[in-house]
Amino acid sequence: MSFFRREREPARRSAAEEDLDSLLALVAESRGFTCAFARDGGSVTLRGETTLTVRLTGLRREAGRRAREDWPVLVSEHLAHAVATAGELDVSDLEQAGPLLRTRVEAVDEIADLTRVVGRHLNADLVELLTAAGRPVRPEEAGCWPVPTARALDLAVENVRREERLQVEQIELAGTPVTRLTGTAPSAAAHLRWLADYLPVPPDGVLVALPDPYTLLLHPVDGIGVVRAIERLRLHAARTGGLSPQVYWWHGGRLTLIRADIVARDGQTRLVVAPPPEFAQVLARLAV
Repeated sequence: MSFFRREREPARRSAAEEDLDSLLALVAESRGFTCAFARDGGSVTLRGETTLTVRLTGLRREAGRRAREDWPVLVSEHLAHAVATAGELDVSDLEQAGPLLRTRVEAVDEIADLTRVVGRHLNADLVELLTAAGRPVRPEEAGCWPVPTARALDLAVENVRREERLQVEQIELAGTPVTRLTGTAPSAAAHLRWLADYLPVPPDGVLVALPDPYTLLLHPVDGIGVVRAIERLRLHAARTGGLSPQVYWWHGGRLTLIRADIVARDGQTRLVVAPPPEFAQVLARLAV
């Protein structure tokens, strides 16, 4: 009796995968390419004036999270980006991109579409973006990596720490002492995680202003003088018009907004502070 080993047939493709492949082929043809899909659907080879292979794992994941009416734009952007960056760093390959991963903090309102970037919220106002070689990582690129997004962001933060130690300066804002940390990369906010390497951090944390992605302004929460510091930091941040005009509280590994509005009334300007409940309790204790 003889036995023959049958070649394993490729897994049956779902209707959604076949529809996405058809759309990919249509867009590729409109750009002057013919395409050949890998048997596992993980990539497609485009042949035209040049030949390149485009990874599809992340694109398929992103398409699965979106409505079908979003697919044409998603596919067109993905192929256009692949063609434009052919021969450059392949961010979808974590082995290549890993050493170049960094983070950058941006105001949420400055991000046109949060679904087109990879990052995590520091709070409702600020988002920590994942970048590679200085540009934001696209979800389709991160979707090709063998690690979850949270782990990739942690890798980026580790890179930031290894890359640079911030410069420490003691300055004054209208008589209020403030510590200024500055760096050469737009990743200063990542250093909040290891502030104790730069200055003594009291149990109640520190006030933080972020005038730009390269700078942190800090004041310890260690006495009732913190009320004056909030005012000085808020007015300074408003004048710089940079990353954020607000003041934050770094405590317990979290960055919490201390809302402070500049109000003009009867020809006078004053600051109206509305601290979050937990910080208000700290202020009440410090005032005793």
